[in-house]
Amino acid sequence: MMSNTIKKIGLHLGGVIFISILAGCATTSNDPRDPMEGWNRGVHTFNENLDEYALKPVAKGYNWVTPSFVDTGVTNFFSNLADIRVTLNDFLQLKVAQGGSDAARFLVNSTVGLAGFFDVATHWDLPKHNEDFGQTLGVWGVPTGPYLVLPFFGPSSPRGTAGLVGDALANPVTYITFLTNNSVAIGLGLTALDVIDQRSDLLTASAIAKDASAFGDDYAFRRDSYFQLRESLVHDGDVPLDEEDFDEADFEDDEIEDEVGAE
Repeated sequence: MMSNTIKKIGLHLGGVIFISILAGCATTSNDPRDPMEGWNRGVHTFNENLDEYALKPVAKGYNWVTPSFVDTGVTNFFSNLADIRVTLNDFLQLKVAQGGSDAARFLVNSTVGLAGFFDVATHWDLPKHNEDFGQTLGVWGVPTGPYLVLPFFGPSSPRGTAGLVGDALANPVTYITFLTNNSVAIGLGLTALDVIDQRSDLLTASAIAKDASAFGDDYAFRRDSYFQLRESLVHDGDVPLDEEDFDEADFEDDEIEDEVGAE
């Protein structure tokens, strides 16, 4: 019974995605980073509708019924699990000192912080870092590749997609579903709770992003933001200046100096 229901839901969602993709395929790409813009816009539309009519209402309801201290505890719990992934990628990027700090952070919050529900480590001068397998691939020279919007997951790229697989393998929740038959429901429940909790925490930020892109192309805004964010993360905020940007900056400085001299 349950399997038939899941199959029906999967077929329905697949049909919606397919229709959305067909609707977007009429759009041609003007950005060399986005050769599959038709596909991407279709999936983007599907994801936006899924968020608007499913995820966002559930996230608002979650915020309404969940006390703030419980919401914070749930966020801390999943953040603590994510520190396993962060620590592994620290060492893969040869950030030994940061890896030691993040490993200590995980141990402190898992014990003193009661399985991570309390973020004790931050108060002990063990700050939170953000590292994932996609960043690790970028650090070791793997190119980003073309822009790719994934159903349910959103903006990505071939490198980012490979990173998602690596991150899933570093997530303990992934392995819960393989323990027993009953653990499948537990694993899916934890995953759903994580998604809803993350979406509820982003309600304000998503509203601001929506306002920022209201007078332009929301799709292009998301695409440009994705590339900028990922480059910043790979280079730890110190993104190297391209030669073209450098030359253009020099040219603008020369123009300013000429104007000042002429005055």
